[in-house]
Amino acid sequence: MAKRDGGGRRRTVATVVLAGLVGSVQVPSAHAAGDTNPADFNGDGYRDVVLRVPAADVAGREDAGAVIVLYGSASGLSAKSRTLITQNSPGVPGSAERGDYFGASTASADLDRDGYADLVVGAPYEDLEQGEDKGMVTVLWGSRSGLVSGRALPTPDSPEDFDRIGRDVAAAGKGSSSTSLVTVGGWNYTQTFRGPFTRSNGPASAGMGLGEWFGSVAAGDLDRDGRADTVAVTGRAGGYTGGRIHVNAEDEPQWSVPLTHGDALVASVGDVNGDGYGDIVAGDPDEPRQRGVDGEHGGRILIWYGSSAGIPTDATPVVISQDTIGVPGSGEKGDKFGASVVVADFNRDGVGDITVGAPGEKLGTIAGAGTVTVIPGKRTGTPGSGAYSYSQDTTGVPGGSESGDHFGTTIAAGDVNRDGRPELTVTAHGENNYAGAAWILPGGTTRPTATGSKMFTTSQFGLPASGWQLLGGDSLPLL
Repeated sequence: MAKRDGGGRRRTVATVVLAGLVGSVQVPSAHAAGDTNPADFNGDGYRDVVLRVPAADVAGREDAGAVIVLYGSASGLSAKSRTLITQNSPGVPGSAERGDYFGASTASADLDRDGYADLVVGAPYEDLEQGEDKGMVTVLWGSRSGLVSGRALPTPDSPEDFDRIGRDVAAAGKGSSSTSLVTVGGWNYTQTFRGPFTRSNGPASAGMGLGEWFGSVAAGDLDRDGRADTVAVTGRAGGYTGGRIHVNAEDEPQWSVPLTHGDALVASVGDVNGDGYGDIVAGDPDEPRQRGVDGEHGGRILIWYGSSAGIPTDATPVVISQDTIGVPGSGEKGDKFGASVVVADFNRDGVGDITVGAPGEKLGTIAGAGTVTVIPGKRTGTPGSGAYSYSQDTTGVPGGSESGDHFGTTIAAGDVNRDGRPELTVTAHGENNYAGAAWILPGGTTRPTATGSKMFTTSQFGLPASGWQLLGGDSLPLL
């Protein structure tokens, strides 16, 4: 597949790995690369949906990038009730430039604890004094008027090989601003900023983590101490499938010990057994070199359960694939099951349910059509029973499956109409010749329902109807 690099030039990507955002109604908001879970940016009591458009052209500048905010309401979401934000928008630091990829990553949390959620946006190919494609991360502050002002987080001068900063971001805010954090992924390193955050000062501190090629970052409270832990995943370590998973790597950047059992490319945090501790749900969508050792055919997810002691580095994860009993379909080469993950309590039983994207899934003769599968969480035993799936062929879902749509590129979940039932957001970055599209499936009594679901395309937002826009985001990690 051909892709543009940060300067807008096209290049070939051998492998596409797509990631999703995770969060849960039981634990603080958590993140892995992809769409940001709905959050209330304007304080009206309704959560708002963020859609990333990192390849959007702005004022003639190719791939400058944008984010779109769809405002929640009692009647749900509408393309008319939206804001499109670029680096040319008033109050946003910097300016839209060719190849910045503003919106390549997003995360949300109320960092300054003023009652309005804030949006963190990565622009990993931003050119700065520190170097070309150094990258920049911006916090856009929530207010009664929405996201109208922002401030760039400090960019380190060293190490010199820490660049493409903001390729992934995660955020957490709970209690006081002193416990808020933003963790940032870039090539070769991660950086974590800890509160308190204010609109004019802060963060209070910043720590570096890892020293190897980066995959994704996430945040969430694994030991229920009231402070978010960070999760960082390296890229495909040593050329093998998946990467190493580190917890709180910035605490011991030179000696951080990864989880020793299992590998992945993306990670997220959510409570999937209802014990109040955040659990790591990691996606490993690559094909294995040795099945059962470094992966499963078609991909897999791995679950490490949190506890009062956090997660021991030698803990053995629970592994789920499409060959697990109760999970629809079967593991087939190229499915990329685990490329995106989100956790939300759809059936409202107090246990987070796991939604998994398989954007490479072949439906009949349609290659790369994509599906998403919901696996209900369980208080005991391995999840899998009662799982169900959606695709563009599901009755009630607008559109239709086409080759290379990649339905399930990113996924997010949250209640946008305040009825207590989380909606499910699914994107497909290959739709309409890589313009991309997003679907909102309404929350139901026990699960999201396709009835009344909506499809949003780039043309509804004043963007080109076809061609390279990447509504919903691009692939991560990018090779």
